[in-house]
Amino acid sequence: MLSKDKLDRINTLANREKESGLTKQEKEEQQKLRTEYLKDFRQSFKTQLSGVKVVDPEGTDVTPEKVKRLRTENKDN
Repeated sequence: MLSKDKLDRINTLANREKESGLTKQEKEEQQKLRTEYLKDFRQSFKTQLSGVKVVDPEGTDVTPEKVKRLRTENKDN
């Protein structure tokens, strides 16, 4: 997960961009931070999704095979 300082910086740059625009260096920093944030978000979501188990009304496990494979891949890593 991204540190609070980095999240605060992302928000600061976003607000400054809306108000007065950003310098070239600030735009590069913003893009780098956003990329890092999205990478962390996707990994966290993927991990959370791999823990999902889908059960139909009869109690049968109907979890999609893709999710089951993802669960297995996460155990191996």
